[in-house]
Amino acid sequence: MSDTVAAKNGVTTQYLARVADDLEQNLKEQERLGTEIAVLQSQLAELEADRAVLVSLQEALGASSTPATPAPAAPEPESAPAATVVDTKDTAAPAKKARAKKPAAVPVQRARKTKTAAAKPAEPRQPSLVTLARDFLTSQTEPRSAAEIAEALAQEHPDRGIKKTVVRTTLEGLVAKNHAQRSKQGSSVFYTAPDPAEPSADSGASSE
Repeated sequence: MSDTVAAKNGVTTQYLARVADDLEQNLKEQERLGTEIAVLQSQLAELEADRAVLVSLQEALGASSTPATPAPAAPEPESAPAATVVDTKDTAAPAKKARAKKPAAVPVQRARKTKTAAAKPAEPRQPSLVTLARDFLTSQTEPRSAAEIAEALAQEHPDRGIKKTVVRTTLEGLVAKNHAQRSKQGSSVFYTAPDPAEPSADSGASSE
């Protein structure tokens, strides 16, 4: 408790000392300003007295209250520079020729030509591979193998892309329908056209 009181007393003492210093400086500043004010007032009084004397002298001399300021001397006119003759022919800028604007190109609409496709004649229907194989066998007098028949048909119809395996299958189909005959010689198989049907006895008798 005593420490707290001592601390407070110390702070109070410091504040009192600072306030006393501030008061002393304030008084000194007031004294300085008062002295300066007194000097300025005495100077002002002297100036006012001098002014009164000058005004009385001015009135005595009969001059105007405001001294006349001498007019400034008029400057001598400077000699104008000699006018230089300019040849307008030499200095005239060449006139720029206005470039004529090209007229905008008008798009020409081209008439669309309607192409009439010429009517192509109907191509004749190509015979089937079955018909080709049967006709080929009919035109032959000797048995032919599937390879020989395929080669012959490929030469006659190069655009058909005839293959040996397809021809063999076609020939077997003709044999199954009795439109061709198959014979075997060793390991090779040959095909021929069927034998023509023989006329019956009844048909021969009726014809007589």
